Amino acid sequence: ITAMALPSAFLSEDQFTCSICLEMFNNPVSTPCGHSFCQSCLSSYWDSRGRGQAAKAYQCPLCKESFSKRPELQINRTLKEITEQFKQMSQSAGGAGGGGEHLSLRAQHSGPSPPVRPGEMPERLLVEMMARFQGLTPPSRGATQCVPDGHSNLPLCPIHMRGLEFFCRTDNMCVCSVCVETADHRGHSVAPAQREWHIKKSQLGIHEMELKELICVRERKVEEIRNSIREIKINYNKIDMSDGYRTACFYYFDSSHQVIEMTVLTAESRAQSLLKELEEEITALKKRSATLSQLAVSEDYVQFFKTFPALSSPPQAKDWSNVSVSSQSTSEGILRTVSQMVERLQLDMLNLPEPCKQQPGINRECVYPAEDITLDPGTAHPRLIISADGKQVQCGDRHQLVPDNPERFDRVVCVMAHQGFTSGRHYWEVDVGSKTDWDLGVASRSVIRKGKIPVSPAHGYWFLSLRDRTDYAFRTDPATSLTVATRPSRVGIYIDCEKGLVSFYNVEAKLVIFTYTDSFKDTIHPFFSPCTNKSGQNAAPLVICPIAITE
Repeated sequence: ITAMALPSAFLSEDQFTCSICLEMFNNPVSTPCGHSFCQSCLSSYWDSRGRGQAAKAYQCPLCKESFSKRPELQINRTLKEITEQFKQMSQSAGGAGGGGEHLSLRAQHSGPSPPVRPGEMPERLLVEMMARFQGLTPPSRGATQCVPDGHSNLPLCPIHMRGLEFFCRTDNMCVCSVCVETADHRGHSVAPAQREWHIKKSQLGIHEMELKELICVRERKVEEIRNSIREIKINYNKIDMSDGYRTACFYYFDSSHQVIEMTVLTAESRAQSLLKELEEEITALKKRSATLSQLAVSEDYVQFFKTFPALSSPPQAKDWSNVSVSSQSTSEGILRTVSQMVERLQLDMLNLPEPCKQQPGINRECVYPAEDITLDPGTAHPRLIISADGKQVQCGDRHQLVPDNPERFDRVVCVMAHQGFTSGRHYWEVDVGSKTDWDLGVASRSVIRKGKIPVSPAHGYWFLSLRDRTDYAFRTDPATSLTVATRPSRVGIYIDCEKGLVSFYNVEAKLVIFTYTDSFKDTIHPFFSPCTNKSGQNAAPLVICPIAITE
């Protein structure tokens, strides 16, 4: 530092302020690039950046120059002594009642000088102090000071057409030397714009680090939630494949298995909602980080000061530390439900009639006796052929001469059973063989039977469909597609009128195909459709099967 290099701004404690803590130097140290900071501030800055970032962590907070290894910090004795002397002389100047001389904003600017502000040092004292430590001869009071390099290229004040050399901290705006001495800014906290710019740039580096840490926390939470869902699915698949669960689902017809499926679906739905919220936050934080990076390399400090306040404030971010999708609690809930199902099944088996207990293979009829279902020819489409015992139905090639009564379906090849239910639990089985197409389920007595009919629970139909040998669906609006791993040749249908429950089972594999819960407001009847015969490819009948106790 030389006397000729003195800044043309107010000479104040800003020149002795650490750009990290914004306090006066305490044990100042200098980086190899020449910038100075408090020893503890710079050490903490590098320590925080050193976590997982290797050599890139060691950068100058101001100019961002990187060092291949962490520099050894030695206290700058000269700067420390100057800072201490400044503190003493500033206090002395302040104690003298503000009588010290104050360097004007520009050497060539005439007019009365404003009074010395608290924390600012008169020109004479600073020049004497610098000369004392560096052996310089203080310039005369009237000497012209050099204008710092680059001031000729500064953006101009739109009012006074002078360079915007200063930054008014009070009004958060760049001002020129004339602005500072006007009534609008007199008495405000003013600093050299270039210096303030570098200080705030170093603060941006800290904000960028904080943003990166926020992003990392959220990315780790995303992975944690995805891992939890994977564990829940793995545990569910293990339970779903267990013999106890399959047996309980098949023999004990209630909604417990649906509760288990809903537990998994609920956990999955919550996870997806959390993941969406996390991804939105990560995107916003990355966008903010990119804006900070662009601002850090910008050379337009006027625009910098306009943008900085909004970007330097902490972003609104949710605390994710206690948010989780617990795979353990979900799995424990599933296991608890399965255990309850198996225990109830075992208890029911103990209470079975003696003839049932003596059989080597306990049959479903011992738990819930099968209904004796017979088809109602009066409801059958004219192409349907009903067997004499009312147990089989198939589609013929042409219409039969039958009465066109109101109960008969006249467009869709389907038929309903005589039996109707308003309460209780009921079960029956249907042999579908190797048919390519069929519909099985229940329908309300009051459904539309003429013309094109809408088929969904809202219109009184609850049935399972097969199309083209492999496409299974439950007929909601739109249809609910189902994945059926094992093709059933015999389908069990179970209803619980009070619970509004209808379930479909693969009898041979002892597997639940699908369960639907609704409310039955009308009498419901078993519903059947063998579908069209497709030129003989789907000519086989649907057969209502008797369910006998296994010998």
